[in-house]
Amino acid sequence: MGPDQVVQLIRQLLTDAMILCAPVLLAAALVSLLVSLLQTLTSVQEQTLTAVPRLVAVFVVTMAGMPWMIHRLTSYTLHLFADFHRYLG
Repeated sequence: MGPDQVVQLIRQLLTDAMILCAPVLLAAALVSLLVSLLQTLTSVQEQTLTAVPRLVAVFVVTMAGMPWMIHRLTSYTLHLFADFHRYLG
């Protein structure tokens, strides 16, 4: 396995990881922004007010996107195992 193959393999892995994490991270960031704006406007500084909505949003997005995430991971794994002979030599 040459350095080019290692770089290609790691690049594909990191690309897929970023694509899988993006919806969850965007949902958490958007909810955090909205809650922070709400806290600023109302002058309420409660820590649980920031954590609970973010956790709920991450949970909802993860459950809603789970079939797509599993399909994407399965596709990546099958593609990796199908080309496994390239990495052995």
